[in-house]
Amino acid sequence: MTLSIEKSKQLLADSKQYLAGGVASSLRAAMKPTPLFVESGYGPRIRDVDGNEYIDYLLAYGPLILGHAHPSLAEGMSHALKRGVTYGLQHSGEIELAKLLTEILPCADRVALSGSGTEAVMLALRLSRAYTGKSKVIRFHGHFHGWSDAIFTSFPSADMKQAAVGSASDNIAPPGTNGQSENSLQDIIMLPWNDLEALEATLLREKDQIAAVITEPIMCNNGCISPKPGYLERIRELTEQYGIVMIMDEVITGFRLGLGGAHGKMGLKPDLVTVGKAMGGGFAISAVAGKRELMALIENGTVSHLGTLNGNFAATSAALATLRELGKDNGCAYIQMEHTADQLVQGIRALLKKHQIPGLVNQAGPVFHMMFTAETKVEDFATFNKRDAAKYSRFAELMLEEGVLVRPSGLWYVSAVHGENEVTATIEAMDRVLAKL
Repeated sequence: MTLSIEKSKQLLADSKQYLAGGVASSLRAAMKPTPLFVESGYGPRIRDVDGNEYIDYLLAYGPLILGHAHPSLAEGMSHALKRGVTYGLQHSGEIELAKLLTEILPCADRVALSGSGTEAVMLALRLSRAYTGKSKVIRFHGHFHGWSDAIFTSFPSADMKQAAVGSASDNIAPPGTNGQSENSLQDIIMLPWNDLEALEATLLREKDQIAAVITEPIMCNNGCISPKPGYLERIRELTEQYGIVMIMDEVITGFRLGLGGAHGKMGLKPDLVTVGKAMGGGFAISAVAGKRELMALIENGTVSHLGTLNGNFAATSAALATLRELGKDNGCAYIQMEHTADQLVQGIRALLKKHQIPGLVNQAGPVFHMMFTAETKVEDFATFNKRDAAKYSRFAELMLEEGVLVRPSGLWYVSAVHGENEVTATIEAMDRVLAKL
């Protein structure tokens, strides 16, 4: 069918007269046939200004773990708004949230609140450098740690534009966008992820200059690739041995794989963890959590932690409402999410086989990456880059016509309110779309 989206097209044209590019985030510009303008969302579904309804697996790029307009979140925010959104002063909500985070995140002795994943990573890097007195940071090809100059490197995605990425053997960090200071990346060492030999050699050679190793526990943005057995554990051993800070970036996995994050599920204790996205259920909030001795650098003034809206009452209220909802009934929300994701993944794999289309799905609980590729398994970044990204982008466009909203990159999020009806409708729509491909 042909999707009627004339109002969205007109609003985009209107928006471009005032808003740079017509969208508030560059990611949204890549949506085909046009960036959608939304009228409302409820539960697992979203409605655009043309009246089209979609099952939503974009989930605002990850934060909407409870879906749209969840009653518990709405009630919490209604209460908060009546008391004032932000004060520029302290309030009990900060204490309640910080206490809760130290209780549910295994690595957290103390926490610091901020507004976005990018800000949390910036703070974690500063704490690491101040604590160790060293400057270099190891990060990995295919991982994403926000878009600040100090860490943003070229990132191959169907919804981002940038310069070509260096090969997995390059240790040089290419900038992620024009206008970014290349000097800001001089302290970044790029390594292939899941390559223990490369990591060990680099740490041995440059341990006296390296302040931190930052890693996602699962490479979610690029393929949902899991760590090889023992890989993260070895990072923990080596960083402890050499006096290097281990930062685990859980902006995606935090509270999505479980209340204790991926590091809780894996039984790991990094020095610092960054969390965001799902924590606020759609409201802007993030945090750095970690060891007392590192976090003490904020307390004693060695590291400044600034931000006008840090820990504002609206954001902390949203986070408390979201985390309490996720923790209800012994975490039944997680059982529901994983069951739904399992059903979707099984259905997708069956359809790829039925239509004889080469492809696969990598799953990490309620988040998974679907890709068109001739590879039988994707366990590293180089193999992931062999996928047919253009074909998947076309697939996403056709799914939109069928009433299913998915990210053009291939990353799917499942919320606690997706269920049997959404799975059935999605698989039926995909059956029709794959027949066209």
